[in-house]
Amino acid sequence: MKKLTAFLMLCGLIALAGCNTMKGAGQDIQKGGEKLENAANKHS
Repeated sequence: MKKLTAFLMLCGLIALAGCNTMKGAGQDIQKGGEKLENAANKHS
């Protein structure tokens, strides 16, 4: 029973870390897109 509980807790931590990582990656991509858009607007 202790092994199952530890395994489930580990899976939960990995899932939470994955969500935060994907959220951060999405924000980075969005910022990059905004910079490209601003650069395009300056040159048009």
